[in-house]
Amino acid sequence: MRVLVTGAAGFIGATLVDLLRRRGTIGGRAVTALALVDQSVADAGDALAISGDLAEAATLRAIADFQADVVFHLAAVPGGAAEADPALGRRVNLDASLSLFELLAASGRRPVLVYASSIAVYGANLPDLVTPQTPLRPPLTYGAHKQVCEILLADFTRRGAIDGRSVRLPGIVARPGNGTGLVSAFMSDILYALRDGKPFVCPVGPASTAWWMSTSRCTENLLHAAVMDVPAGEAARAWPLPVLRLSMAEVITTCAKLYGADRQQVTFQPIPGVEAVFGRYPRLDDAPSRALGLRDDGSADALVRRALGEIE
Repeated sequence: MRVLVTGAAGFIGATLVDLLRRRGTIGGRAVTALALVDQSVADAGDALAISGDLAEAATLRAIADFQADVVFHLAAVPGGAAEADPALGRRVNLDASLSLFELLAASGRRPVLVYASSIAVYGANLPDLVTPQTPLRPPLTYGAHKQVCEILLADFTRRGAIDGRSVRLPGIVARPGNGTGLVSAFMSDILYALRDGKPFVCPVGPASTAWWMSTSRCTENLLHAAVMDVPAGEAARAWPLPVLRLSMAEVITTCAKLYGADRQQVTFQPIPGVEAVFGRYPRLDDAPSRALGLRDDGSADALVRRALGEIE
């Protein structure tokens, strides 16, 4: 099995590549060749490094020559950065993704493509229970582009050119504090602060709820998505990853128990725009995703410990 990962140097991409190297298989099938696509791949090891932008002809030629059987498409400009620079967001998140879809479709190989979509497609003002029938109303450019790519990938799949599987990623933690352009970065920052005994100003209130997942659980789900048996007639080909729905107060209580964190470390200064988009997530009907073998972190304790690299 020949496997290609775009966005391989990113937070989730690097974790996925590490998991692929440690396991060496996907669904019991050996990974015989691995290609890493990114503008800067620090250490490709024995993998093929394809350094460049997906919008560049040379990068697309190298991808075509690799002839992947499975592609994990993670490359993206994150939400805050895409909102600040819509042209960049479109070029990377929409135009480059479509170029990749067209390239893979033209190969005649019908590769499996696991697309990292986002819960950003749902939007704000959600009902008390989000179901597969809940209308998608993305409030940001990032989410709009993700929704468009889901639709396009489903259409390529309908035509038999690609075996597409879009998975909607929730808040993935714990990202390093390196200014990635994610408005939701506070979900990671608070974990580091509470573990390390540092003060933290939270941009959402203590009762604010979000959908959480550790990066290690996320990458395990991505691998599973490549081999899961998709029900016949599944037209949308898009599923939310199962989540833990936790309030900020629950996360703080968990960290207090695990690390002796002082709840007084956290002061709350809610920003209405941030709280409206990232702090009011309702219950999620993720039964269809669980039926396919996708899963959450199991508990708040396990989520935090896995997110901070203490357990796998």
